[in-house]
Amino acid sequence: MDATGADRRGGDMRDGDPRTRRAKRERQQLERELVAEHAVTSQQQLVALLAQRGVTVTQATASRDIAELGLVKVASDARHVYASPDDLAVLPQSGRDERLRRALADYPVRVGRSGLTLLLVSEAGTAGAIGQAIDESTLQEQEGTLAGDNTTLVLFADEARLLAWLARFRALLPPEPASGYRLRRAEAKRP
Repeated sequence: MDATGADRRGGDMRDGDPRTRRAKRERQQLERELVAEHAVTSQQQLVALLAQRGVTVTQATASRDIAELGLVKVASDARHVYASPDDLAVLPQSGRDERLRRALADYPVRVGRSGLTLLLVSEAGTAGAIGQAIDESTLQEQEGTLAGDNTTLVLFADEARLLAWLARFRALLPPEPASGYRLRRAEAKRP
């Protein structure tokens, strides 16, 4: 681009030039297609794929396009790749609880209570995963969750919501093993 704002390829880089807007739309459409067709793991890889299609851009342009398109990195086969939000499937309601079911099956949980707060106590380092799984689940009666190292606090506005949430939460817990060793559930009575 020279001092007047003219691009060496013949387009004006200022926002008002229709050729520039059209070229940007076409480039971003191509970027969406490339991300859908290839496991794009980096901005540099996206720049290289564009170059193979005859579109020359800098890494900075690719970065801006990624942000404007709302592309996100998602886990895929032990690596992270770019994906368009339009390509991400929305989990059905039952699928939203599956992560929580798995977390509860993997980590022993003890449930305690203090006022309108439930305390979910588990193994060291697991509270964040449990809290995140609760936040992503269909359980919505809570005001929020707060996770430490081994304890997740689940906060409620009133007794009715706490009891409704607790009943739904219990239904997600795995069956008690015969030995009682794997999962310990003890609920403190409210004073």
